[in-house]
Amino acid sequence: MAETKIKKKRAYHHGDLRGQLLSAAGNLLEEHGPDGFSMSDACRLAGVSTAAPYRHFANKQDLLLEVAKDGLQRLGTEMEDNASKHERGTVRSISAIGRAYVDFAIREPHTFRLMFSTRSHSGRIEELREVGRASYGVLLREVARFLAEPDITETVTRASFPLWTQVHGLSFLAIDGKLEVTSFPVDIDESILIATERLLPPAANAKA
Repeated sequence: MAETKIKKKRAYHHGDLRGQLLSAAGNLLEEHGPDGFSMSDACRLAGVSTAAPYRHFANKQDLLLEVAKDGLQRLGTEMEDNASKHERGTVRSISAIGRAYVDFAIREPHTFRLMFSTRSHSGRIEELREVGRASYGVLLREVARFLAEPDITETVTRASFPLWTQVHGLSFLAIDGKLEVTSFPVDIDESILIATERLLPPAANAKA
């Protein structure tokens, strides 16, 4: 059973139950992994009855799917927020999206793994992919701005894919502890910036 400190049961506001359970499950997931807690643990941490989650989730697998979808949605928001701190459609704004991606993985490694798991979401994987495509759209739109493309064209998708694979691989190297055993120092910001500059195709009037 999970050892996370359990809150006493408390009354919840109408419409807040789902959010409470997602938050509790996310906290337990990060502390114990997907197999290290039960629905009852999530209920106790959320401060609700053990019958409460079944108003929103059929079982633990269903709850984990929603945690993964919530993670992808939050990732998309964080990538957009990071990009907005820079001039849009630039190497810097695209690099900022990559940095948000890696930061999320380092901060919530178990959620990050769950977001890209196929084993854990059997039968409902397309739901997860749909949310993932929406988050990936943040990168696609920023690359489209960089390339001065009017929409998400084939040129945009071809240019974006290497950028995603670079930060996705870097994320797993980071959360698997592989960066710590390399024989050279790794500056994540510099690595993402250099990769972005090198992987992006030339663009007319492109700005750094």
